[in-house]
Parts: sequence; structure tokens; C-alpha cells
Amino acid sequence: MPSVTWGVIQGRKERLVSRVIICDYLKTLGIISDELEQLELPSTVDVMRERVEFLQKLGLTIDDINQYPLMLACSVRKNIIPVLGYLEKIGIPRSKLGEFVNNYPQVLHASVVVELAPVVKFLRGLDVEKQDIGYVLGKYPELLGFKLEGTMSTSVAYLVSIGVRPRDIGPMVTQYPYLLGMRVGTMIKPLVDYLVSLGLPKTILARMLEKRAYILGYDLEETVKPNVECLLSFGIRREALASVIAQYPQILGLPLKAKLSSQQYFFNLKLKIDPQGFAQVIEKMPQIVSLHQHVIMKPVEFLLARALPSEDVAKMVVKCPQLVASRVELMKNSYYFFKSEMGRPLKELVEFPEYFTYSLESRIKPRYQRLKSKGIRCSLNWLLNCSDQRFEERLQGDYIETESIGPTFCMGGKLELPGNEIVSDEEDESEDEVLFRRTVSL
Repeated sequence: MPSVTWGVIQGRKERLVSRVIICDYLKTLGIISDELEQLELPSTVDVMRERVEFLQKLGLTIDDINQYPLMLACSVRKNIIPVLGYLEKIGIPRSKLGEFVNNYPQVLHASVVVELAPVVKFLRGLDVEKQDIGYVLGKYPELLGFKLEGTMSTSVAYLVSIGVRPRDIGPMVTQYPYLLGMRVGTMIKPLVDYLVSLGLPKTILARMLEKRAYILGYDLEETVKPNVECLLSFGIRREALASVIAQYPQILGLPLKAKLSSQQYFFNLKLKIDPQGFAQVIEKMPQIVSLHQHVIMKPVEFLLARALPSEDVAKMVVKCPQLVASRVELMKNSYYFFKSEMGRPLKELVEFPEYFTYSLESRIKPRYQRLKSKGIRCSLNWLLNCSDQRFEERLQGDYIETESIGPTFCMGGKLELPGNEIVSDEEDESEDEVLFRRTVSL
């Protein structure tokens, strides 16, 4: 008669034999099964074969499976199909499911109801658009493994506390979802504190982050601080750092030393602008570090062809670096109007090169016609460097007021904040923003 434990022992032996057979089968495919030893495997080779073939149909290779063999412990019907169906439902294209699983295979172990759906609900609560959910998770699939009350909630709360508008959190996450996985104490706050220490008001910094959330991913010690020191070494004044960063936040993440060295040499060789003048150019228009040299030369060659001495062109570029990013076609039209209609000497362009940055049709021509009809003679600065309202007030005056130096460059009388957000009404700005806007020279 068999003993009481005979059935149990026999069952263990059968499972052991089945495991050995399955592991041998996996080895014939080139799959390393060592990590599966402590996991429950299917009872037959046929079931395991179904899992392997299903994963291969998704586009995964044997090498992909070897990177995370634990996916073979997932049931096709109980785990894989429900998860993939949900991912497709929230916007992951069917053609990208294999890539998604390969990037984040742990998702196959997740419960749709308990783990995946709450994360998607959290993202929607941040105002991530429904059609962007798939894109966000495709960029950063590890979000599906985060706890809602942990890093994600903390990073959002901190960003709001420094002035980021809640309605902009969704677009920020869509642009740079990795911010939800960044720890406040070790990553976000140290970067914010450092930038504030350079003179950037938190409200301005918040506007920068709203438009360019990827700045949060710049490594503070390896990239940001060395780039700030690099700017100082090239003659940028410490008090101008905030202005430089506000105008061109990407400068914090560039291979800056190489770019500045190349551009400084080019400016000295081709434009006859010395290192001190180059530093002034960068302070006024830091985007020049990334501007192609052939683009820079086009407007310069246009000015030289107008019989302007090279030293005068150099002065014009230092005073208004935006010249080198101007379209030559527009410069030609403005120049010919200046010569033929206004009949002014070239030295006025040297004194006020900003003339080329104003619209010929919407500002220069209308204002010139108003002056001509009144018989008023004034400088280009007086004519152009003010708002429409201020211009009307000037025309109504009985005398031409003394001109102030004002900002070095002021496009149309309005300041363009990071992200191309035009600010022209101080009523909607905080005190810090107004102060910063009045002191930063673009």
C-alpha cells in the first residue's frame, strides 16, 4: 500500500522533471534560465513555447528576453494580453508595444486595475492631455512603476511652490516626463537654489522651466556649474549671468567651452571684434554661441558691401548683436528706405544699428510719415525705440525730449521672455518679474 505522502512526493517529482524539461527547451533557444529557478513555471513545454513565441511576435529577440528572463514567468492570458491591451488603449501604438515591453519589461507583472490605471489617472490629473498619455509613457515607461504618493507628487508640489503655474505642469510633463522621477532634495532643489543664487528671481526661473522643463535634467555639478564658470572665464560679468541664462537657458547644458572658443576666434578673425567686445555680444545675445558662422557672415557682408568700414560694422555688431541673425532680404528693404526715402547719413546706422531690427512696414514707414507730415527732425533712437503710446505722446509734445540710453536692445519696445512669451502689460506680472524685466538688457 502506498504511504500517505506518496502523492505529494510523486507530484514534486513530476514538477521537478517538468522544470528540467522546460529549462532544457529554453537552453536550446539560447535563453539563460538561471533567474527562473525560484519562480513557478508552467507545467508543460507547450505553455512555455507559447510564451516565447508570443513575445517574439511582439518583436522581442532572444537577446531581449535574456536581458529580463523573468518575463517568461508571466502568463500570456492572465498577464501579458491584459497589460498590452491596456497600453494600446491609452495610446501606445500596437507597432510600438514590443519596444515598450523591451524598455520596461516589468510592466508585464503589473495589475492593470491596481497599478497601471492609477498612474494614468494621476497624469490626467496633472492636465496631461489624453492624447499625450501614450507619448509620455513611451518616453518614460518607468512612471508606471512609481508610487503616486512618492517622488511624483513631491516633485510637482515643489515646482508649484517656486512659482510654476499648476496649469503648466501638464505641458511640462509632456515635454519632459523625467521630472516626475527626480528627487527634490538631491536634484531639483539644488539646481533651483544655485540658479537663484546667480540672480534669477524664482518667478523668472519658473517661467523658464514652464517652457523648457528639460533644464531640470542638466547635471548641476558636471554641466551647469562648469558652464557658469566658463562664461565668467570668457569675460561675462557676474552681474550679467542672470540675463544671459534668462535669454538662453539652453546655454547651461551646452558643451560651452568648445563653442565659446570657436566663436570668439571667429569673431576676432572675421569681424575684428576683440575678446572684450565678444563678451559684450554674448551678454546681449547669448544665442550666438550656437549660431552657424555662415549665417553670421551674411548680414555682416551686406553691411560691408554698403561701404561701411569694418571697424564700424564691428561696433554695430557689439552694440546690437541681433544684426547677425537678421534676414538680409529684410535688411536690404530697410536700408534702401533709409537711403532713398529718409536720406540720412550712414553714421546714423552706426550709432543706432537697432534700426534693422524693427519692422519696415509696421513701424519704420508709418512713424517716418508721421514725422515728415509734422516737419519734425529727430534721431532714429527717438523715432523707433519706444512704444506706440509713447511715440504719440512724443508727437504731441512741444519739444523733442532728451533721449535716455535705455536698454541696449529692445525689440519693438517689448521684452521677449524665455519661451517667446511676450510681456507688454506689467499688471499681470509679479514684482520680481517687473524688476527683472526692467533691468535685463536683451
